[in-house]
Amino acid sequence: MIWAYPDVKLTLLLAGIFGLLYFIYLFRYWRINQKLVVEKRRLFTKVVIRTVYFVLFLIAFAGPSIGTSLKEIQEEGKDIFIAVDLSQSMNATDIGPSRLQRIKFELKNLTKSFPSDRIGLIIFSSEAFMQCPLTFDQSVLQLYIDGLNTGLVPNFGTDLNGPLRMAEERFLNDESQEVKSKTIILISDGENFGDDLDEIGSRLNSEGIKVFSLGIGTKGGSSIPRGNGLVIDPQTGKPAQTVLDRAPLQQIAAETNGAYFEISDEVQEIGDLTAAIERVEGGVTGSRVVEASANKYFYFLLAGLVLSMLDMILPIKTIKL
Repeated sequence: MIWAYPDVKLTLLLAGIFGLLYFIYLFRYWRINQKLVVEKRRLFTKVVIRTVYFVLFLIAFAGPSIGTSLKEIQEEGKDIFIAVDLSQSMNATDIGPSRLQRIKFELKNLTKSFPSDRIGLIIFSSEAFMQCPLTFDQSVLQLYIDGLNTGLVPNFGTDLNGPLRMAEERFLNDESQEVKSKTIILISDGENFGDDLDEIGSRLNSEGIKVFSLGIGTKGGSSIPRGNGLVIDPQTGKPAQTVLDRAPLQQIAAETNGAYFEISDEVQEIGDLTAAIERVEGGVTGSRVVEASANKYFYFLLAGLVLSMLDMILPIKTIKL
């Protein structure tokens, strides 16, 4: 016999409480015995019955498992590409300490929620680059996230098509024989200067690839720090302003049956994003047979309940009148 839920401290605590209460019960009858005639043999019988069914309850609570059984467990997995915008606008400070620093912090927690899934990292601005291929190695992924900065990519505007095409290509050319669900997390402030998203959205939808987009920034926006100064708009000669543009991010999410989430001064939806990805059904990657213990607590619980019911329905009189 093994114990499925060995909580020794709680079991001993319950036994101690029972012993204390029953001691008070016996003491009460001893006091009554000073004035009334008590049937000691019947009193002893009651003590034995109540002790037995309480011990049975304690055993049931501990979860006794007798014998083993074989169970088949299906293993599921997801492939997730995280595409992070590293354009200069991600240095804006309308989301403190900056949009990019906030994203790095949130990504570290998000990736930890998917330890059994393969995760890859794509960085982009006007061009997209594969920073980390799909991997199960969380420690390597965390190192790449730590190193994210806007100097890693050319900055001539933001093209949201680039990372989507790159993720699509990697998914389609994946040599793994395992069937997994395919998901893209697209993180950006939404300022898209590339081609229209209709074509890539339609292709991703037909291939069963969902895009969950995460917008970061505020409606009011802010200027963009660069070195000791600010990024200057060449047309006006004034500091450039960057604002959150939800439209392209919402569009690509809707076209692929994904969802749009946001980090702004109004909402903080990173938890909702994590929950949405968790709800995506992973593909079956394999199965294995494990030996599991068979919990038999029910028999002890049933025996205890029968004795306790008998104790209540058929009381044993201990006092002679």
